[in-house]
Amino acid sequence: MHTLREHIINIRDRAFGGSGLSYFPAARKEGEGARPFALVLPGGGYAFVSVGFEGLPTARFLNSRGITAFVLRYHTGRRGRYPVPQREVAGAVRHIINNAEAYGVSPHGYSLWGYSAGGHLAASFGTDTMGCKNYGVPAPALLVLGYPVVTMREEKLRPCFCNLFGKDLAPFSFGSIETQISPDYPPAYVWCCEGDDIVSDRNTRLLLSALEAQGVPHRGGVVPGVRRGHGISVAAGTAAEGWADEALAFWFELLVEKNKN
Repeated sequence: MHTLREHIINIRDRAFGGSGLSYFPAARKEGEGARPFALVLPGGGYAFVSVGFEGLPTARFLNSRGITAFVLRYHTGRRGRYPVPQREVAGAVRHIINNAEAYGVSPHGYSLWGYSAGGHLAASFGTDTMGCKNYGVPAPALLVLGYPVVTMREEKLRPCFCNLFGKDLAPFSFGSIETQISPDYPPAYVWCCEGDDIVSDRNTRLLLSALEAQGVPHRGGVVPGVRRGHGISVAAGTAAEGWADEALAFWFELLVEKNKN
């Protein structure tokens, strides 16, 4: 198993908001140029942040593929009401880009990875209403969304959205990501398991359909044959194993294509 080297970053920046950011540097070969970084947003229903089950396994996977990872512990619950988590994602991206040389990463072409509620947070960062355009930071080259919370039109997910927006959800209909997709939304890799009993596969299907309708480059899908299938991050030892390598390949393809233009 790949050994992780974790560095807790203390960011003295009021705009960042004081949430925790961990740095997991990948080994670099001699003479190798800086590679883009990945920022990981674990899930937890906007009630907590599942670093152990989703953040660390993803950082370990990315490091094993030569990618430096950062894991964000964004605020949740009452201290994490909208737009606090989005602002903290923007603060983390800004901090990493501004210190890219010190971290040994490229300031260009980063990817944003999110699971469950962290998938909703990552997905929201690509929207005009809630996303990066409001914070003056570049959009990710790729959104990687694992079993993401997407739609507010699912009663089972109401507690999650109440944690983010408060009990009165009426003013926040824009929280349904599938209604916020535009043609300039970032490319996305979206996946879930058919047997997910926490966040139904309807969420992934709705988002994939919206991406298709707007002509946004996307890959992924719904994986059959995995019981429950929630909170499994890189899905080692399951029928979904391999999705993360597919996402990486898509990311690299996008970067190559962008460099041609």
